[in-house]
Amino acid sequence: MRAAVLTGPGRLKIEPVRIPKPGTGQVRVRLEGCGVCASNLTPWAGPDWMSYPTEAGSLGHEGWGIIDAVGEGVEGLGIGDRVAALSYKSYAEYDVAEAGSVVRLPASLASLPFPGEPLGCAMNIFRRSNIKAGQTVAIIGIGFLGAILTQLATNAGARVIAISRRSFSLDIARTMGAAETIRMEDHNDIIARLKELTGGVFCDLVIEAVGKQWPLDLAAEITRERGRLIIAGYHQDGPRQINMWLWNWRGLDVINAHERDPKIYLQGIREAVDAVASGRVDPRSLYTHFFPLERLDDALNATRDRPEGFLKALVVFR
Repeated sequence: MRAAVLTGPGRLKIEPVRIPKPGTGQVRVRLEGCGVCASNLTPWAGPDWMSYPTEAGSLGHEGWGIIDAVGEGVEGLGIGDRVAALSYKSYAEYDVAEAGSVVRLPASLASLPFPGEPLGCAMNIFRRSNIKAGQTVAIIGIGFLGAILTQLATNAGARVIAISRRSFSLDIARTMGAAETIRMEDHNDIIARLKELTGGVFCDLVIEAVGKQWPLDLAAEITRERGRLIIAGYHQDGPRQINMWLWNWRGLDVINAHERDPKIYLQGIREAVDAVASGRVDPRSLYTHFFPLERLDDALNATRDRPEGFLKALVVFR
């Protein structure tokens, strides 16, 4: 099979490698595609802790496809089942996963790409946020995750205020149901606008979905007293500072919405399957860029640089 191998910072090659065999309790998935995650960007940039070359297919963890081989002891799954897989070497044509780490996709989703991990992540964040009808919710950062959360919160009856730096992202937020949009340019102007939109009390709940210092600072500033601040951004490029005086004074509930338990990841993916199949979530317009495996480097660079019209890249195999 063909698989991507990172050979150094910003460099990769596609190599022919042996197709993996599923072990006991595992299935092999002939992949249709794999989403490109922003968490790949730090390894792609080459931090000190990275070592090269990587294992074939490494970093790809948003795969979906068709089961084509089943290991011993697997029950309830069979060859031909289309699944979303929670596996970790999916920048390749095949990957293996534990049978308990795949979710079968219904026939109604047969023609739809389904990067299960990020969709499941959005569902888990939404559950942790505990959004209620009538609340005012600000979402800072309208990428793939922020857009899905905008739709989920709107459908829950919340009034969503979307904040993002790109006009294209704000357009997406409006199509997903945002009641108000604000360009993320000037810190004080954003605060003033939120104060105006909320009658001076700010937001019941704020979701920070960027993963940078400034959006984290802004998130606390626009959360009301006894409001809830949800950290959904992936903060992986160094320590952060917080204004504990403000957090204390306002009595904020702060929730780190990242999960590490694979069972909860799978719960989120199952909820995402139900949400997409029922029409509560429609991610189709969010898949904006498609690349063959040979252009994974372009997919990673687009995810980093976010050209006009970009929201989510998928590597597709067939």
